[in-house]
Amino acid sequence: MQINILTIFPEAVEGYFQSSIMKRAQQQNVLTLTTYDIRSYSTSKHGNVDDTPYGGGAGMVMQVEPIHRAIKNIKTKDKKTHVILLSAKGKRYTQRDADRLSAYDSLTFICGRYEGIDERVAQHIADEEISLGDFVLTGGELGAMTISDSIVRLLPEVLGNSQSAVHESHKEPGYTEHPHYTKPETYNGWSVPSELLSGDHGAIEKWRKKNSNKKM
Repeated sequence: MQINILTIFPEAVEGYFQSSIMKRAQQQNVLTLTTYDIRSYSTSKHGNVDDTPYGGGAGMVMQVEPIHRAIKNIKTKDKKTHVILLSAKGKRYTQRDADRLSAYDSLTFICGRYEGIDERVAQHIADEEISLGDFVLTGGELGAMTISDSIVRLLPEVLGNSQSAVHESHKEPGYTEHPHYTKPETYNGWSVPSELLSGDHGAIEKWRKKNSNKKM
């Protein structure tokens, strides 16, 4: 999978992709990450990518032109990339979206900053808008990294155990996985449930189903 991230802070993104599962995916040639500095596509002498909002108001708004120029450049090499705008007004992200997006060969994330992004990016450039939830972040970089992480771990060969991504929380809406325990059997007077120590696979499975949570 190819992941492209458009941001004015490439360094904020690149470090995360150099550790743990994200690094392993790149070493296995399952994932290729490319960051694009939006300032590089500015036509301003000083590399400005924002300006004051029409109609007045606080803050600055990211301009459509540098983002459009960046996306056009990406699409000269990667015509079918699916473009996602991280946006507070976007659709709330779920595990079903992770499953859906993991089927793409290429994803491109546009990370906003300041007061927001010119609406013409959402209307004419992005294929969809996604929000992590009903809260505001300083920029879209954390959203892009979070979504990328949730997708990449679903790709074949990335996780050490192929079953790890099958039996886990949120595979069904509202479902959270059963609790987990490991050694020691007793610590500080806190004991592991006896069913998990029984060796009885039927009893273990029954306990796990009972202690999984399906929120309605």
